[in-house]
Amino acid sequence: MIKTCIFDLDGTIADTVESIAHAGNRVLEQFGLEPRPVKDYNYYAGNGIDLALKRALADAGDAEGNYWKQGIPLIRKYFAEDPLYHVRPFQGMPETLQELKAQGISLGVFTNKPHEEAIHVVQALYGKSMFDRIQGQTEEIPMKPAPDGALKIAGELHVKPEECMYFGDTNTDMQTGRAAGMFTVGVTWGFRPRKELVENHAMALIDTPAEILQLVREKGSGAV
Repeated sequence: MIKTCIFDLDGTIADTVESIAHAGNRVLEQFGLEPRPVKDYNYYAGNGIDLALKRALADAGDAEGNYWKQGIPLIRKYFAEDPLYHVRPFQGMPETLQELKAQGISLGVFTNKPHEEAIHVVQALYGKSMFDRIQGQTEEIPMKPAPDGALKIAGELHVKPEECMYFGDTNTDMQTGRAAGMFTVGVTWGFRPRKELVENHAMALIDTPAEILQLVREKGSGAV
């Protein structure tokens, strides 16, 4: 039976790509490079903001990463200044999360976004009481696809990994959920295509947040 649902943040519970692109392109411009299209950040993001910058720099002409180390404190600074830039929940997600809570399902977020910014974004969008645990990037918790953060959430909520569903939109998320021993679900409305989720062994795929409720019911009944 599923007792807890743990979600990735960027591209899963919130459309955040413009906020990442905004911070990244400010760094590119700082070094005299052309900003990258917002859609390109769907592929730059997923492994933390530092690597997102490295990928953006490479496509903007800094293939050797000469500006990367200088750029890391800049992108962190710019992102921290406005982590909510054009950020919004995906349609249907607030209602789905509310229904999960009403059914007694505990909720968590595990993201490679810096921890303080992760808390700020999640609570700004969903309030302080929607999620029982929020875990972002810290020095103590390895970044995804290491499963440590997901397992930490499960432990704090007193549930077993097999009693958890993990939801995400990238190859990194599929690897994270499976490494944690959780039922791992790929969401197709996020940053990456369905093909990537399939190739990284998603245990189920869903196209809308409302399908989460059905999946939890099916898994609880043993139908999945």
